Amino acid sequence: MRQHEQMDATAELARTVEAFVEYLTAERGFSAHTVRSYRSDLGQLIDFAGARGAVAVVDLDLDLLRDWLWRSSQDGLAKSTLARRAAAVRSMTAWLTRTHITSTDAASRLKAPKTEHHLPRVLSRDSMATILASVASRAEPGDPVALRDCAIIELLYASALRVSELTGLGVADVDLGRLTVRVLGKGSKERVVPFGIPARDALVNYLERGRPALTAEPGPFFVGARGARLSSRTVYELVSKLLAMVPGSGPAGPHTFRHTAATHLLDGGADLRAVQELLGHASLGTTQLYTHVSTERLRDSYRMAHPRA
Repeated sequence: MRQHEQMDATAELARTVEAFVEYLTAERGFSAHTVRSYRSDLGQLIDFAGARGAVAVVDLDLDLLRDWLWRSSQDGLAKSTLARRAAAVRSMTAWLTRTHITSTDAASRLKAPKTEHHLPRVLSRDSMATILASVASRAEPGDPVALRDCAIIELLYASALRVSELTGLGVADVDLGRLTVRVLGKGSKERVVPFGIPARDALVNYLERGRPALTAEPGPFFVGARGARLSSRTVYELVSKLLAMVPGSGPAGPHTFRHTAATHLLDGGADLRAVQELLGHASLGTTQLYTHVSTERLRDSYRMAHPRA
C-alpha cells in the first residue's frame, strides 16, 4: 500500500484517537503530559495497524494489539513505556465499548510486561540541610532570582509538591497566615497542603524583596527573570545543579525533594494516610512505596551501626 493510500485508509482510526484524546482532556481531566503520551502511543498503533492492513476501529482485535506490544518490546522500549502503551489502548477500547462504537472490548485481556519498581532517590537529612543552607546563603544579598530559588526549594521540601503544582501556583493560592498552599494536582484535583515556618520566611522574603523586582503584575506566584510564569524546565535546572552538590546518584529532578519529604515524614512517625493526602495520591498503595524506602534506610543504618549486624 502506498504511503498516501495508507494515510487515507487509516483516517478513521486517526479521527477515533483524536475523539478519545478530547474525551480524556474534557471529561476525565487527564494532565497535558499524559494526554500527549497517550496520543503519541496511539499514533504509533495507527501506523502499525495501517502497515498490517487494519484500517478501521473494528480491525483492532486482540491479536493485533498483542503483536503491536510485542513489536514495541523488540524495538527496545522500556517496560514502563510498554505498560503505558497497554494502558492507553485499554482505556481507548473500553471507551469505544461504552460509547457503542464497538460491541466488544478488544483490549480487555491485553497484558503488558510488569514494570520494574525501583526505590526512589532520597536525600539524607544532612544532605537536605546542606542544600537548604546553600540556597539561603545565596539569597542573603537580596538578588531577586536567588530569593525566588530559595523559596522554591524550601516549598518543594516542606510541602512535597510536584513541579507542575509548584509552577501552577498563583499569588492567591499561598496563605501565609495559615501556612498552606492550594494546589491543583493530577486529574484536576484540588488539595490544600501545609508548610512550615522556614518555608514561610523564604516565601515572605521572595514576595517582599524578590518578586516585585521581577514583575509588578498579579497572577503566578513564581515568575522568571522576565516576569512570566516560571517554567518547569527552570526548576529542573535549578534542582539538578543543587543535587550535584550532594553525595549519591540517581534522578536529579524536583521529584527527589518530593520523595525525600515523604520519606522524612514517615521516618518521623507521620501517619501513612496523612502522607497520602499530603502527596495527593489517589491510591494508598502508591504512598506505601515510601514505607519500603524507610525500611531500607533503617536496614542500612542497622548494618552500619549495630556491632552484630
